[in-house]
Amino acid sequence: MKLLIYGLNYSPELTGIGKYTGEMAAWLAERGHEVRVVTAPPYYPAWTIREDYRGAFYRTEERPGEPIVYRTPLYVPQRPTGLRRIVHLMSFVLGSLPVMLRQMYWQPDVVFTVEPTFFCTPLTLFVAKSAGAASWLHVQDFEVDAAFELGLLPAQGPIHNAALRIENFFIYAFDRVSGISPRMVDRAISKGIPPEHAILFPNWVDVQAIHPLPAESRFQNQILQDLALKTPSIMDKLILLYSGNMGAKQGLERLGPLADSFRQDDRVHFIFCGDGALRNRLETSVRDLPNVSLLPLQPLDRLNHLLNAADIHLLPQRASAADLVMPSRLSAMLASGRPVIATAHPGTQIATVLEGRGVIVPTDEPEALHNAVRMLMDCPQLRSRLGCAAREYAVEHLSKHAILSEFESHLQRLIERSGVAGRQNAPMAAAT
Repeated sequence: MKLLIYGLNYSPELTGIGKYTGEMAAWLAERGHEVRVVTAPPYYPAWTIREDYRGAFYRTEERPGEPIVYRTPLYVPQRPTGLRRIVHLMSFVLGSLPVMLRQMYWQPDVVFTVEPTFFCTPLTLFVAKSAGAASWLHVQDFEVDAAFELGLLPAQGPIHNAALRIENFFIYAFDRVSGISPRMVDRAISKGIPPEHAILFPNWVDVQAIHPLPAESRFQNQILQDLALKTPSIMDKLILLYSGNMGAKQGLERLGPLADSFRQDDRVHFIFCGDGALRNRLETSVRDLPNVSLLPLQPLDRLNHLLNAADIHLLPQRASAADLVMPSRLSAMLASGRPVIATAHPGTQIATVLEGRGVIVPTDEPEALHNAVRMLMDCPQLRSRLGCAAREYAVEHLSKHAILSEFESHLQRLIERSGVAGRQNAPMAAAT
């Protein structure tokens, strides 16, 4: 099989969407498939191109037994406003255009892209159709819907209607559309995707790499050791951890007031770890709080120590986005064997996953969030029970090998049924 992956984020050594794309590509390459990736230089979530990639316009990374990675130039704004984000996305499409066009002569069997960003879908479809390949859209976030819910696009009117028509036109043209949760698959079907073309492809976790560490190893935890230099008593405290992207969808505005509400409780300490567009705002909100430590994004080899530093994981989400996005970091939280407190409405996908494995509180009730934290602080038996259930769920349902093996089977069936070069393009014809 020859698979061409096209997407903005590809950083297998970090976390988030780029990590999943990188691990998927590496796994398939190890299985003997030919894999090529067209992507940008690493820049996310810090919104600055990584130092070792600066000064290079185009770069090819090629190592035996690994995917071939083509890095193409793009504009990265230091302060990503709405207009600058659009210019940023368009710059990637334009910068990657010549590289993608060259891949048509390679004649891939499948051209695969990830949303976000939806800006990549037109070029993905063009290259797939021109090369006689099948096309696959994998949805991590329904970007257009989230833009409506978060107020980035108007919720009604001509712009709203035009955005939906454009989305429907392109999404229907794909041979397969996958989502990371059952509700995302249902939403794809509600947008007109035939049920037989809608695939569940959840985020996975390496349950061998992310696993609970014994309580007695707390004093050997790299993260806590580093923090103990500034806060010696941290080893004796309950740790509440937020780790991940610090962007608009994460509901970070709840973290500062939550930590402040425990300012006088010397049993607890908060760690906020990550990077993103709203990190500076979060830093400002907790600047005077002695019970908060801020950490930069951690490398992958420290991720298990980071997750095991927590006694309780925090997963704030904006109400408007809680069922449109499925946080990629949730899988790792569950695998670490620690309970999760999340803000979400009952019945959403996050609430369903965390039932019996964490605590769900209403998204806009700070007192309920405070009470949930206090409840778990006061009940170690409940923390242990929820953490064990979380770990069990991760092992049974989110293991890397099982999920990627199923994905590989879907790819092979798609190629067989499409006939690749001789396939019919009924979805494209219907969309036009």
